[in-house]
Amino acid sequence: MTAPNFHRSRRVIVTLCASLLSFAAPAEDIDRPPALHPDAKPIVDHHDPIEVDASLNLAKVIDLTLEKFPDAAWLSAQEAEAATILERSKSWTSGASRAGLRFQEATSGTLHYVDATVQVPLWNFGQRDAEHSLADRAQASATSQSQATRLRVAGLVRSALWDMALQKVRYDQAQAEVSNYEQLFAKIQRRVELGDLPRADELLAQTELLQKRAALTLAEAEMMHARKRYASITQTTKAPAEFKEKLIDLDEIQKNHPALASLHSQLERKRAEIESLKLIGSGQTDLTVGVNSDRPSQNDPRSNNTESFNIGVTVPFGGNAHIQPHIAAIQVEAAKLQSEYQQLYRDLELAHHEAEHNLEVNKEELKIAEEMKKVAEEHMQMMELSFSTGEIDLMDLLKIKARTLQAILNAKERSVILQRDIAFYNQAVGVMP
Repeated sequence: MTAPNFHRSRRVIVTLCASLLSFAAPAEDIDRPPALHPDAKPIVDHHDPIEVDASLNLAKVIDLTLEKFPDAAWLSAQEAEAATILERSKSWTSGASRAGLRFQEATSGTLHYVDATVQVPLWNFGQRDAEHSLADRAQASATSQSQATRLRVAGLVRSALWDMALQKVRYDQAQAEVSNYEQLFAKIQRRVELGDLPRADELLAQTELLQKRAALTLAEAEMMHARKRYASITQTTKAPAEFKEKLIDLDEIQKNHPALASLHSQLERKRAEIESLKLIGSGQTDLTVGVNSDRPSQNDPRSNNTESFNIGVTVPFGGNAHIQPHIAAIQVEAAKLQSEYQQLYRDLELAHHEAEHNLEVNKEELKIAEEMKKVAEEHMQMMELSFSTGEIDLMDLLKIKARTLQAILNAKERSVILQRDIAFYNQAVGVMP
């Protein structure tokens, strides 16, 4: 190649690389969550579409997810159970009443005896109040467990949304890189045909393009996985357009944390069950009311020929030994709940510490990533000038370009990760949208 042609080809490559360098400029405000859903035609046939619904927000998505969550039937059953306990506590009797009828006839066939009785179980002293207290505890337990389940669902939805956002950033970056490298390859290919560039530069550009396409395919696959996970959790293909959260100003785990409150309410219910059982004592006192009829079918001097009324009270005693195993069984469950409560509190403190630490670390990492992005872009401009003077070759320039693109991606990723960590911190302290 002659000297004029060499300088001309070098200027061409500089021009091409300069056009590629324009991709390094920041594309959007990285403080905003990326658009999750609109994208180009998928590379593979398997496609998991997600549609943005402007009417949705994070709280609405969580509520809709909870309605279809597998635990929904279990939560409803607890509400129904609490209602039945309350209904029982309103009854005037401690159990089902019984009616009896007895007929007796003499062997002579001349005498008939008929006894009719009604037996009513009575509440022991304080037992009805204890039953009402148990109903209140059961209702409180059902409500708190519903809140704890909602918090768990909120964690799943938060994680799925921010995973989609992160994968979308990576996909958009990979897609933009493919587009720019396709333009670069087409221009280099044309210059090779004109004899301005060697065949080796065309092969190098083609290799870079194929690598970018492979990276785009993987990025699309990860984005589809994230979408499918979101759809599986929420049972919908619609997502909110905005789901950023404000950092909640709580620096420690509160006693009213939904997960803690759920275990505490279960423990209180077990204690109410124990008190209710203790008041049963040896059993229920029964009130019996009856009518006796003594009538002859013929004149029979043995017959009183009367009806009589009777009333009786049956008081059980000596049954504590039989009820204690039931009380002990509930005490075992209560002790287990107490240990679970203490362990959960420790786990929540650890999760809060990790969330707080990750948040602080990622704030600093975002600053560093943004600074590295600026440095990389400035370095790229310097290397472009060095290439134009022949100080570096195309391979070196492409390496610098790759590092610049990676710095841009890191800055975008860190912005999303920081917003995700804010959501995870809120989750750790038990705050729901």
